[in-house]
Amino acid sequence: MKRLLLGVLLASALFVPTALTAQEDAHRSEGARTYYDAAHKDRHEWNDNEQASWNKYRDDHHVRHSDFSKASKRQQQAYWNWRHEHSDQH
Repeated sequence: MKRLLLGVLLASALFVPTALTAQEDAHRSEGARTYYDAAHKDRHEWNDNEQASWNKYRDDHHVRHSDFSKASKRQQQAYWNWRHEHSDQH
């Protein structure tokens, strides 16, 4: 009985992280790019809403780069910091 219980626990420990990752991937849009915000320990999916927020941030802060992916890591982190302080209102 103990072996069976240990087997079930081991199988669960191996299966659950894989299932959660698959579920997370299913919620993303096909081909969507995601960015990890290390300071806030979360991920952001780049979509039309995020692009609109980046455009507002860029205009308000006179950022030269038009493409977020080409901005410096420092500039990207400054954006995520700003983004966490502002709602989705554009």
